[in-house]
Amino acid sequence: MEREEILELFRKAGAFLEGHFLLTSGLHSPYYVEKFRLLQFPKYVEILVQEMVAKFREKKVDLVVGPAVGGIILAYEAARQIGVPMAFTERDEGKMVFRRDFSIREGEHVLIVEDVITTGTSVQEVVKAVEEKGASVVGIAALVDRSGGKVTFNYPFQPLLQLEIATYSPEECPLCQEKIALQKRGSRYLR
Repeated sequence: MEREEILELFRKAGAFLEGHFLLTSGLHSPYYVEKFRLLQFPKYVEILVQEMVAKFREKKVDLVVGPAVGGIILAYEAARQIGVPMAFTERDEGKMVFRRDFSIREGEHVLIVEDVITTGTSVQEVVKAVEEKGASVVGIAALVDRSGGKVTFNYPFQPLLQLEIATYSPEECPLCQEKIALQKRGSRYLR
């Protein structure tokens, strides 16, 4: 699947937003990838995850892991397509951990999937949780790398889309200086 075909699915779903957004990383951005506008369409998820897992076809995968929340949907679909179990991590007292009695065995080969990566911090936390179980990471797949290729991992990393989208610290944000209202999106800000 070509880059423009992937972008077209995002556009059809209305997954690109413009404005002034607070990202999970704490940074501000004039653009936001609203993954759930995309993830609400099972057919789009199936198509995109097929592209994600194809990049790891040559790797042995025993388990697919994604971080809560959007990563759960992607991990489920990737595991379904590969034919292996899935698990997900979630925050407990600020730390990304496995809960819910997921079975992750020592020596298992794990593919980590994520929706949108900006700084890579959440994925690094998932990697650590996997490694703490004695499993090995075979790679990391993502729908979108917002860093434009600046984020790196110690494992093969394959995003479907690599976008260079400006981000700013709150102190240096030109949108804040222009007094454009800051929008808090994502599950951490729901009430």
